[in-house]
Amino acid sequence: MRYISTRGDAPVLNFADVLLAGLASDGGLYVPEELPKFSKEEIASWAGLSYADLAFKVIKPFVDDCIEDADLKSMIDDSYAVFEHDAVAPLVQIDSNEFVLELFHGPTLAFKDFALQLLGRLMDHVLKQRGERLVIMGATSGDTGSAAIEGCRHSDHLDIFILHPYNRVSEVQRRQMTTVLADNVFNIALEGNFDDCQEMVKDSFADQGFLGGMRLGAVNSINWARIMSQIVYYFSAALTLGGPHRPVSFSVPTGNFGDIFAGYLAKQMGLPIDQLIVATNRNDILHRVISGNDMSKGTLEPSLSPSMDIMVSSNFERLLFDVYGRDGAAVADLMARFKKESVSLGDGEWHKVRELFASYAVDDETTCEVITEVHKATEYLLDPHTAIGVKAARECRRSASVPMVTLATAHPVKFPDPVVKAGLESPQLPAHMTDLFEREERLQVLDNELKVVQRYVAEHCHRS
Repeated sequence: MRYISTRGDAPVLNFADVLLAGLASDGGLYVPEELPKFSKEEIASWAGLSYADLAFKVIKPFVDDCIEDADLKSMIDDSYAVFEHDAVAPLVQIDSNEFVLELFHGPTLAFKDFALQLLGRLMDHVLKQRGERLVIMGATSGDTGSAAIEGCRHSDHLDIFILHPYNRVSEVQRRQMTTVLADNVFNIALEGNFDDCQEMVKDSFADQGFLGGMRLGAVNSINWARIMSQIVYYFSAALTLGGPHRPVSFSVPTGNFGDIFAGYLAKQMGLPIDQLIVATNRNDILHRVISGNDMSKGTLEPSLSPSMDIMVSSNFERLLFDVYGRDGAAVADLMARFKKESVSLGDGEWHKVRELFASYAVDDETTCEVITEVHKATEYLLDPHTAIGVKAARECRRSASVPMVTLATAHPVKFPDPVVKAGLESPQLPAHMTDLFEREERLQVLDNELKVVQRYVAEHCHRS
């Protein structure tokens, strides 16, 4: 399996090199040269497999011969053994032919655990083989940071620096990051928003001279291994609901487009998916570009669903690469213009996006109303991001006969304020986190200046 950049001007790499590289040297994102394809018969034969066994089937073609099968299987088994639910990604029915896919049973109570528990192990394995050390630099709007730290904290070959927007993540999200006191873990609270954090990480990858010879690696969903791991739960949910013999639809609350892009890939790989619905909050660039070809950044505003408070959706570039016929130069030109001004897609490309995705944007008031409504009907408690997904599913659904699955991206305890605003009791922390608010915190608040952050990283990373 070979990987190419969405901007067409970076070296072609194998899986191990892509894993460590993260962002391509031309500023693009790596994607497979060709996707593996599975027949309906092959997918049907996977019914009844454990989640870890299914993950091995889906992931192996992407890894190819870079990691021995036994080692890959062991890492996958270890990654999902730490989840609290034996099904790993269980389905819960909330209405007629309407389901929630619970993706919050991992160590940090968010869907990012599915990828980052495995990503940390994969990186450590490859670095150990090569005798190398890597500096991880990542940006988080809330959940990626804690999941990445949890996946990398035990590594002997990684230092991890996570940037989060100061005072713009929930207290639970912050503490899940800042109470990890391992020697290789560094939390940076940036005086800015998530897009500032993400831009700083991208700029650091573009010019790594500040590290004095050390290499940067990525844990954000710019890293291909993140997307690869998330493809699995689409297959898992579909198989549980009778796929591939009947199609299934998915509604995905998303800000950075990585989670929904994994669903798009699952469909391209052979999984019968009827609808893919992009659910956004008030920071609705994805909805605006899908519904009206308006790719303008606008002003990023805090919301009750902070993990989606994003106006520059990195993974959308991977989709653009496909709809522009894998023309890297065209994507590079579009993204260069987008950095400076509002842009629109070509008419043909926009219509392709419209054929692939439906979309819907949900404001804070409606988010709370959905939390209340679903709880009243079922006694099931949604987190605000999942509530947005449920609302979008109900507004965009084409056929009641096709099972509709909303991805529940986080446990509601991570976002108690909207639950209370919805008139319900604040959710309680699970048993393994009951002392979270008593744990010591460690973080560094830094100015929103690239050189300030880069100097901090260079001074604190371990050189050997």
